[in-house]
Amino acid sequence: MEDKAKEILKIFNDNGYMAYIVGGYTRDVLLGKKSNDIDICTSATPKDILNLFDNVCVSDMQYGSVVILYKGYKFDVTTFRKEIKYEDNRKPVKIKYIKDIKKDLLRRDFTINTFCIDRSGEVLDILGVRSDLDNRILRTVGNPRYRIKEDSLRILRCIRFATILDFDIESKTYHYLYKYGYLLKNLSFERKKEELDKIFSSKNKERGKKLIIDLNLTNILEISKLNNIILCTDLIGIWTQLEVDDIYPFTKIEKEQMKKLRKLLEYDKIDNYLLYKYGLYLCTVYCDIKGLSKRKLNKMYSKLPIINRSDIVVNGNDIIKILNRKPDNYIKDIIDDVEKKILDNKINNEYDEIKNYILNNYMN
Repeated sequence: MEDKAKEILKIFNDNGYMAYIVGGYTRDVLLGKKSNDIDICTSATPKDILNLFDNVCVSDMQYGSVVILYKGYKFDVTTFRKEIKYEDNRKPVKIKYIKDIKKDLLRRDFTINTFCIDRSGEVLDILGVRSDLDNRILRTVGNPRYRIKEDSLRILRCIRFATILDFDIESKTYHYLYKYGYLLKNLSFERKKEELDKIFSSKNKERGKKLIIDLNLTNILEISKLNNIILCTDLIGIWTQLEVDDIYPFTKIEKEQMKKLRKLLEYDKIDNYLLYKYGLYLCTVYCDIKGLSKRKLNKMYSKLPIINRSDIVVNGNDIIKILNRKPDNYIKDIIDDVEKKILDNKINNEYDEIKNYILNNYMN
C-alpha cells in the first residue's frame, strides 16, 4: 500500500505540488508497527486534486479533505492548511489553505504525529521532535493549554495513544488534560465511544482505565462504574458492566446482547441449559468476566445434546399425534419441558424415548 501512496506523491510532485505521507502511519513505521491507514497531505487544493486524479470522493471540501481511490486502495488526502478559529472546543470553523508543510504540521495534535514520508521513502522530522518518539513521550504540538482547549477530543486521543503505544504523557500536557477534562461534556457520545472503544480494545487497556480514573473523567464521560468493572477482552462485556446503554450509541443487537449478558451474570455458574439458552458467545464473555475457564466452556458446548430447538427430534405435530389431542398451549409447555430434560441429560434426544416420556407425563 505504501508503494501506491508513493506513486500518488510522485503524481503530485510531477505536477508541481508538495505531498507527503503524514500522521499515524509514519509514526507506526518509526515504531516498527504495521499499519494500513495512510493519510496524505499536499499543497494541492481539493479542486487541484479533482483535476489530477480520476477517482476522487470529496469527503469535506470545507476543510480541504478528499479521498483518492487509487489502484484498489483508499487514501485520505488533506490540503496544507492553517486553522484560524475553533468552535465549541472541537471544530475549526475558519481555515486557510497554505503552501508551507511546517505550518500545516504545527496545527496537528501531538508531536509524534508530525513525521512525514516523501516520495523516496525518506522520513522527515520537520519540527525536530524525534526525541519525543524515541523517549516515548506524548506532548502537544505547541502550548497544551491552547491545543487541548481548542479541541477537547484530543484529551481522549492522548489517553488512547498513551494506552495503545504505552507512552508517558508529558507533565504540562497531562496538567491541561486534567484541567480541561470538563470540556468532554460537550463532545458527542458517538465520538467519545469511538475513542473509548479503541482504548478498551487495547491489550494495554488497564493503563487506559487508570488514566481515565486519574484524570477524573469517569463522571464527565458518564462511566462512573469504570472503577469497579472487570476489563475483559470483549467490548460488549465491558460496556455491559458500565451500564450506559441508554446514553452511548449502540445497535439494537448490541443492546439486546448486553441485556441478556446482565441476566446471565446473575448466575453463579454455567450449566447446559444456560449455555444452550444464551449461546457460546455470551457465555464466553461471562467466563471472561468471572475469570472462569473458556476451554472448559468450549468442551462443554461441544458435548451439548442439542444446539437449538430445531434439533429436538419431536415437534408440535408429533406431540399432537402422540397425545391424540387438538392443538393448544400445552404443546409449548411440553416442548419446553422436553428441551430442559434433554439438556439436563435426563432423557436422550431419541423419538421413542421422548414419546414414552410424553405419554407417561402428559397423557390424561
